[in-house]
Amino acid sequence: QVQLVESGGRSVQAGRSLTLSCAVSGVTNFYCMGWFRQVPGKEREGVASIDRGGRITYLGSVRGRFTISQDNAENTLFLQMNDLREEDTAMYYCGADWRSNCYYDSPFVHRGRGTQVTVSS
Repeated sequence: QVQLVESGGRSVQAGRSLTLSCAVSGVTNFYCMGWFRQVPGKEREGVASIDRGGRITYLGSVRGRFTISQDNAENTLFLQMNDLREEDTAMYYCGADWRSNCYYDSPFVHRGRGTQVTVSS
């Protein structure tokens, strides 16, 4: 059974940094993994993706501030978030999929329960 468990979310002031982690278990040979976020009442928004070949894509508003990476040995996905802004406030989810068409807005078939990031001024 696939499990994705996010951690690292918390409340921070604008301009600060956070690193989110996603521990993957059960199945670990996903081709595509990524992060997306959602604010209550709004549609989910893809943030970043990375495929098995190391190809990375980002949402335009986070490019240059966020960095996605993975530790294959530890089956963990990361999202380093720098220069956080109030508009980055959301529940952040880790996603995983086998599809080869891997982009930051991919509709990942597997997801975790999320970790809340709140950015205040």
